[in-house]
Amino acid sequence: MTRQNSTELICAYLNAFNRSDCDGMLRLLSQDVAHDINQGERQIGRDKFRWFNAVMSEHYSEELGDIVVMVNEDGRHGAAEFTVRGRYLKTVEGLPRAVGQSYSLAAGIFFEIDDGMITRVSTSYNLQDWIRQVRGDA
Repeated sequence: MTRQNSTELICAYLNAFNRSDCDGMLRLLSQDVAHDINQGERQIGRDKFRWFNAVMSEHYSEELGDIVVMVNEDGRHGAAEFTVRGRYLKTVEGLPRAVGQSYSLAAGIFFEIDDGMITRVSTSYNLQDWIRQVRGDA
């Protein structure tokens, strides 16, 4: 894949995220996609990715802005840096109580791409910053 094609693929993924279009995101992922959850485990496969997104959408309403996409020369590795603007809708066990708090958080995703499909999605953000914001400490 070219650098341009990979850039377009990553942008399509992020745009699908912003539309809350899980099926649109899934169409861009390989069957055995590796999904590295921030400060969590690696999950393999589209089905686990679909399940993860369903759970996340119950708890959070998010949109990505200030997006910058970077792709290496051969198009096999890419990254996106962005600001997550969201609302905490439903309490997650082990995290602060949800009462509709708003937050704004710098985050990023690293991607691997092979044969026109995303084969790895690794998300990174500062969980402690998020906790401070939803607790009202920020």
